[in-house]
Amino acid sequence: MKFLLHISLFLLSILAMAGCIEDGFSTSPSDQPVFSVDTLDLGYVFTAEPTPTSRFLVHNPHGKSLSISDISISGADAACFRMNVDGISGTRFSGVDIRSKDSIFVLIEATFPETDDVSRSYTASLDFTTNGVTSSVQLAATGLNAIRITGQTLTADTRFSSEKPYIIYDSLSVAEGATLTLDAGTRLCFHDKAMMIVRGTLITEGTPEKPVELSGDRTGDVISGITFDIMSRQWTGVFFTATSTGNSLSHTVIRNTEQGVAVTGDPETDYTATPQLALLNCRLRNSGDLVLEAYHSAVKAVGCEFSEGSNGLVYLHGGAHNFNHCTFANNYLFTVIGGPAIQMAHLSPEPSGLDDLSGLPYLRAEFTNSIIYGLGTDLSHGDLTGTEVVFNRCLLKSEGTDDANFLSCLWGEDPLYYTIRDEYVFDYRLKEESPAIGAGYQALTLPEAATDAYGLSRGPVPDLGAYVYSAP
Repeated sequence: MKFLLHISLFLLSILAMAGCIEDGFSTSPSDQPVFSVDTLDLGYVFTAEPTPTSRFLVHNPHGKSLSISDISISGADAACFRMNVDGISGTRFSGVDIRSKDSIFVLIEATFPETDDVSRSYTASLDFTTNGVTSSVQLAATGLNAIRITGQTLTADTRFSSEKPYIIYDSLSVAEGATLTLDAGTRLCFHDKAMMIVRGTLITEGTPEKPVELSGDRTGDVISGITFDIMSRQWTGVFFTATSTGNSLSHTVIRNTEQGVAVTGDPETDYTATPQLALLNCRLRNSGDLVLEAYHSAVKAVGCEFSEGSNGLVYLHGGAHNFNHCTFANNYLFTVIGGPAIQMAHLSPEPSGLDDLSGLPYLRAEFTNSIIYGLGTDLSHGDLTGTEVVFNRCLLKSEGTDDANFLSCLWGEDPLYYTIRDEYVFDYRLKEESPAIGAGYQALTLPEAATDAYGLSRGPVPDLGAYVYSAP
């Protein structure tokens, strides 16, 4: 009897809830759905490539259900757009019902044809007819025509212009003895797993107004509020082999990689006069591993930002390196950071020096007027006694004291970046109250560091790090 009583009560509760649901449909022309956007802009997308999926919400704020009699896309570019309504794909829908106070999602994708133009705007209208009234959400996008490269090796000197972006499928290689030059504003967009291999020479001629960019080829948002700009692991990275010499990158952004930039030196080459890789006002960021690795090579970095690496930022294994007015900042989003910002090996014959027994010269590195601050630890070695690694007038996250390897450093200070990690803002310029402002030594500022990536002069009292403070 108790069992039957429980069943009866359960059925009565179901009937009571069913009675609370309003099944009537509004027929009033004044009752219309409400859209979460007026215009759905897909942004800049490459032609001949499916766009990322964008979506918006269709809400019924009324006391009765709404029946949308027709949903369709109109306009000259309508054929370029595709839709999915409440989980169903199609070109046109009728009789789509939305209960009172409920909502449905509409998903939009598009593919735009290749043209001779550099870019072209595309528009369409997504129309909803409800109770005899048609309301619309405007669809918009800009299609970018690109030069597509698949598995190409450049065997002669080549120059890429900024007229159109380049999409790299598989790989782009520069053969030994050849030089690839990238004009100011040139964009190389790498597809999934693609990479760049430099056996010869790479030169980029970016400027503050027109930086060169090497990035993934994904556009738009991963999800609302998170763009592909900050996502790592979209392509493999850039590799400079032992035969590569005279590489010079100016005002260049390299981001979204799996393995960052890797440089392997030639033990038989003297890099004293010309480093194997020279970086001026560059930004290496968003790597699924490290943003820069250097093995028995020579890297000179001036005014550069190294940021957001899953396993740390910079790894130096032997070689001779110079970092002047650089910012090392790690606020990687997607995993726990796996290593210090700056990691060093083949420092000395001592066990702690991580000698690789190659017999090659030990690491020589100088960090001047720089900032090392972010999540995780800053240095792999706190005691550098007996090594040729020097930090001169640097701001470090660690608490410590000066010695023969740490000269006039600012210990345990917060540089006060504009970065807000939880809001996906990664801006390593300095706030007005930053202790790094005016804390640099002009005598340590190299001639190339006279201006920062934004073209601002460092002046006679330079700030620490890559960026000159500028009042907002």
